[in-house]
Amino acid sequence: MIQRTLEVGTSVLASTFAAWRGSMTQRPAERLPLKPLELYEFEACPHCRLVREALTELDLDAMIYPCPKDGRRFRSKVQTLGGKQQYPFLVDPNTGARLYEAADIVAYLGKTYGGPVRKPQGLRRQLVLAGSMAATAARSWRGPRGLRMRVSKPPKKPLELYSFESSPYSRLAREALCELELPYLLRSTGKARMSDMGPPSFRDKLFKGPKDTSRNRKALLERTGQVQVPYLIDPNTGTEMYESAAIVKYLDRTYAG
Repeated sequence: MIQRTLEVGTSVLASTFAAWRGSMTQRPAERLPLKPLELYEFEACPHCRLVREALTELDLDAMIYPCPKDGRRFRSKVQTLGGKQQYPFLVDPNTGARLYEAADIVAYLGKTYGGPVRKPQGLRRQLVLAGSMAATAARSWRGPRGLRMRVSKPPKKPLELYSFESSPYSRLAREALCELELPYLLRSTGKARMSDMGPPSFRDKLFKGPKDTSRNRKALLERTGQVQVPYLIDPNTGTEMYESAAIVKYLDRTYAG
């Protein structure tokens, strides 16, 4: 119980240090990619976090290929595709674009898919990056989470995760997926209205607003009858589940070792 409290508490702290960026679908992309974007990254990377924040804010999904340190599955592919091992690395099969550098990726996503083009400069860029680095530090009380590879069995099909970047509970699931090098389709499920704020039990009783306020929140509501993240879908076993603690245990039991 104490460990669980610390896990959630430090994850909340990480979101606070990052100023809760990646919570809201602020300006959904005007055009959705026909083929999923491909993002090679690892959860603990401060620069990668900035790209995941943009995915939430633009309401864009992406295939995540986790590349933790000492990873064996996807790091060599980044070298082959881009010529160097640097993260984040975005591949857009819709345009053929391949980009390093978080700021360039965020600007590209906004320009290509019709959302805000954000490329912080000077002091603002330094402050944003410092907050992202502090978020990584907050999740390092037992060693950095989402940083190093753990031996695992590869899934035949990618998993699927409904998540938004600043969600403290979603972060715990993403860290496990990253460490186990499990590829997954990230379904960006950002909050679209103020009535979406707060835990589901509190939010639904207090605001009683519509739950289908964004594209993936609507899809999740239609699929399960409620909107809560993280939500994991594993087509390899037919498993679907809420609750971060249950998801982490399931991933360890099914794929670790």
